[in-house]
Amino acid sequence: MNSGENGSGQKIHWGEYGYVALAVSVLSGIPLAMHYDPAAPFYSVSAIDSLVPFGCFLRSLHFYSSQFFFLLVICHFIFVYPRCGKMNWKKWFYLVSSLPVALLLLFSGYVLRADTTGESAGHIAENITLAIPLVGSGINKLLFSIEADGLKRVYVNHLIALGLLWGVLCWDHLRRYSLAWKKNGLFVLLMILLSVFFRAPMEPEKLGSFHVSGPWFFLGLQELLHYIQPFWAGVVFPLTLYFVIFFLKSAKWTKTAAVCALCWLGAYAVLTGLALLRI
Repeated sequence: MNSGENGSGQKIHWGEYGYVALAVSVLSGIPLAMHYDPAAPFYSVSAIDSLVPFGCFLRSLHFYSSQFFFLLVICHFIFVYPRCGKMNWKKWFYLVSSLPVALLLLFSGYVLRADTTGESAGHIAENITLAIPLVGSGINKLLFSIEADGLKRVYVNHLIALGLLWGVLCWDHLRRYSLAWKKNGLFVLLMILLSVFFRAPMEPEKLGSFHVSGPWFFLGLQELLHYIQPFWAGVVFPLTLYFVIFFLKSAKWTKTAAVCALCWLGAYAVLTGLALLRI
């Protein structure tokens, strides 16, 4: 896959690492899915940690490999961007659209934990989708529907629908490559060691707490909700970055889009910093 270079001039295969992280995430997620019960999510996750053989390790491996996958996809995208001029608009649209799908995959994993962070994130996401005029209710039924169906819809989307959608969007890009397990053995070992020594987070309800923070990538959006309405904070603001990234390919709009993207990221970094001060 496309790669960047580190300070010593050696190539860093971000996409290849991301592909390996995705495979580890999927393989570790299969046994977890067999023991997960969306009707009793918090209890089933707790049972996986304490009762299922190697359950705590598998959940940690799934958590860290998923985090690596998302971060490496972002890094890979940064190094793909300079070469995007050679790509046709259809393929570029598919790859750009795969980014929010990857984010939803990671986000739904947090929600399925049903701990303090997951429950808070799920309710905020549902309220944001319901705030969308005309189609909000339909989108909520498609993605979340937590208040009506619990976590059943989120579970199906995380396990099947979102993964398939991401695979379809990235298939033309992925099918050219194969998994290089031996070549990336040290990276796999790193994920395993992280999973052995650092348990995946699981946060029970904190009595007396008036502020509950969502996932790390959600903090900026959560902070923005303090200042403007959910539709503008949770829909218009994120979509702005999506359209800006899409127009990075245009020779006419590249510089303008790049400046807008940097301004958006800067604003989101400030919002995230403010959110961290509330914790």
